[in-house]
Amino acid sequence: MIVVIRLLILSMAVYSLVNCVLIAISAHISGFVFSIISMILFVVAFVCSYFWSSFTSYCALNVYVLIWTIANVVCFGWNIGVQHFIITLLVFCFFSKYRHEKAKFVYTAALLILRIYLYYYCQSNEPLFALAPELANILQIVNTFFVFLSLALTAYIFSADSQELEGKLIEYNRQLMKQANTDTLTGLYNRRSTMEYLDSLLKNPENQISICLCDIDFFKRVNDTYGHDVGDVVLKKISDTFRKELPPDSFISRWGGEEFLLIFPRLNGDEAVFALDSLRQKIKEIVFDGVIETFSVSLTYGLVEYDYHSDMTTILKEADEKLYIGKESGRDRIIF
Repeated sequence: MIVVIRLLILSMAVYSLVNCVLIAISAHISGFVFSIISMILFVVAFVCSYFWSSFTSYCALNVYVLIWTIANVVCFGWNIGVQHFIITLLVFCFFSKYRHEKAKFVYTAALLILRIYLYYYCQSNEPLFALAPELANILQIVNTFFVFLSLALTAYIFSADSQELEGKLIEYNRQLMKQANTDTLTGLYNRRSTMEYLDSLLKNPENQISICLCDIDFFKRVNDTYGHDVGDVVLKKISDTFRKELPPDSFISRWGGEEFLLIFPRLNGDEAVFALDSLRQKIKEIVFDGVIETFSVSLTYGLVEYDYHSDMTTILKEADEKLYIGKESGRDRIIF
C-alpha cells in the first residue's frame, strides 16, 4: 500500500508541476501561485511518507487530495475536471483496505455527497479565478490524463499483488491435494486416492480393466540386512521403474508397506500379463547398493481381470488371494 501511496503523491506533485508550466505560460499569477503551493505540499507529503506509518500516509493522502480538490474547484471552477480525482480516492479505498466494509461504504457515500455538492456549488457560484476557455480545456485534458494514470497505477499494483497471492494459494492448494492423494516417499498414489479412482472406474467400465496387487519379495530381509534407508531406496527405485515401464495410462499406487496396486484401465488379462512380465524382468535387473554388498529384488504379482459385475472388495480380495498363491508357489511370478 505504501508504494501506491508514494506513487500517487508523486503523480500529484508532477501534475501540479505541469499545471505550473501551463498556467505560467498563460501568465495567470494567482493560478501559478496556487499550483506552486500544491506542488510543494505534495512533495512534503511524499517525503513524510518515509517517516509515517502506512495508515498515517493513507489518511494524509486522502486529506491532501480532498482539500486540494475542493480548493481547485472553488478557485478554478468545475470545467477543469479536477473533481474526477475523487474517483481515484474511491478506488484506492476499496483496494487498500481489507475488510472494513462498512467504513468503505460510508466513505463512498461521503465522497458522492461531496462531489454532488461541489457540482451544485459551481452551478450557483463563479470561480475565484477566471481562466481562459483554452486554458480550461487544456487543464481538463491534463486532469483526465493524471486521473487515468492514478487509477491505472492503483489497479495495476493491487491487482498484481492479488494475482500473486492467488497464484500462491492455488499452488498451496495443489500441494495439499498432492499430499492428500500421494505417498510421500514414492510419489505414487496412496490407498485413499486409489479407492476413489477404482470406484469411479468400476461404475463406468468402457474397456477391459485389469488389476494387479504386487509385493516385494523378502522385503523385511532387505530392511533387516541393509537398513531402512536402503529399503526406502528400493521402494523409490521400483516406483520409478513402474512409471517408466508400464503403459502411460496405468494407475500406479503404493497400497501399503511393500505392496503396490496396479490398475490397467484398457488392458485385458493377457495384455496385462505381457506388460507385467516385461516389468518383472526390468526390476530383477536393477542392482542396489547395500553398502556391504550389492543385491537385487523381485516381485510377486496377483492379477485379475474385471468381470463387469463384481464389486471392488471382491476384486481386491481375488487379487490378494492370487498374490498369496504366488508367494506360496515360489515368488517372482505372475499369477493370473
